[in-house]
Amino acid sequence: MTVESTAARQPRRSAGSKAGTTGTKAAGSTGTKRATARTTARTAAAEPELVQLLTPEGERVKNAEYDRYVDGITPEELRGLYRDMVLTRRFDAEATALQRQGELGLWASLLGQEAAQIGSGRATREDDYVFPTYREHGVAWCRGVDPTNLLGMFRGVNNGGWDPNENNFHLYTIVIGSQALHATGYAMGITKDGADSAVIAYFGDGASSQGDVSEAFNFAAVYNAPVVFFCQNNQWAISESNEKQTRVPLYQRAQGFGFPGVRVDGNDVLASLAVTRWALERARRGEGPALIEAWTYRMGAHTTSDDPTRYRHDDERVAWEAKDPILRLRRYLESVHHTDEGFFAELETESEALGRRVREAVRAMQDPDHFAIFENVYADGHALVDEERAQFAAYQASFADVEGV
Repeated sequence: MTVESTAARQPRRSAGSKAGTTGTKAAGSTGTKRATARTTARTAAAEPELVQLLTPEGERVKNAEYDRYVDGITPEELRGLYRDMVLTRRFDAEATALQRQGELGLWASLLGQEAAQIGSGRATREDDYVFPTYREHGVAWCRGVDPTNLLGMFRGVNNGGWDPNENNFHLYTIVIGSQALHATGYAMGITKDGADSAVIAYFGDGASSQGDVSEAFNFAAVYNAPVVFFCQNNQWAISESNEKQTRVPLYQRAQGFGFPGVRVDGNDVLASLAVTRWALERARRGEGPALIEAWTYRMGAHTTSDDPTRYRHDDERVAWEAKDPILRLRRYLESVHHTDEGFFAELETESEALGRRVREAVRAMQDPDHFAIFENVYADGHALVDEERAQFAAYQASFADVEGV
């Protein structure tokens, strides 16, 4: 699985090797060794162990360690996972279109990451607690959060849109990586309360470079916190590729903190479900944290303000399209469980209905009070805030229609 095209991944000539063509043999030798080391590191990082239960062609792969976590799954439950992914993708597509139409200020698409989110989300228990980033729309769906509630913040009409305690699903976190610490602290707290539930924290490959994530790993390990760190490695931290962020596969970082790490095929909903169940169950048993790296791909832009064509190649996207998570489960359902066209037709109708409901809900959202931003800044008020409120009121009044004009 490549991150960039073959041409883009060719080892760059180091300063040492370049000097070697005109300078001393020693300098050239050093440069060659450095280039070889970089190439070896990239090769080792490109071929780690990968948990996969369903191939891109829709064929079931046996796994002695993780099969038991999904062996009892029924055809009806498999169709439920398929439905989850299809409806999540439909909602995501509608939100992207609404942003393009000016109805949302921004949107972070999950296109291509449905299996990682639905598989891990369905592995959680009702009493588990989830700390998301700003892209976990599929996990929110699994936790019972109404999709329309996810859009208020992106429209600018509220600061979240749902009560986190109703679904044990925290508000979206915009600050990169901070939710890993929040999740760890929460996990430490429920341990002191004597609860047997677990916590799961989501973040991306880019966030894994943040100090907050490393601090969370250390605290979780030292205090044996029941938290699962779920990294969706979608290959790009905005425009920064994996090979510019890490010399080793991300899941191997867990070893340095003293807990296990696993890389799973993030486009395989069965594998994502199985591995997350394993990690959550061991956390509930008091065996401490685990890191899951879901190897997946962001098919679209980082957000709707991003242009991925400026930093990645089309052939990379084409290669990942062949690993589409929804298509592989459909192939499995059709070939093994004989799911007929009626099921897919009904789901298409349900999908379109969801799109209509999302459009109507967004356009019906009421604008917030323009002056609410000045409230609760200080408990007892503040002269500077009062001055700023007055200036804003004057600015708003300048837009009023002038009589007779």
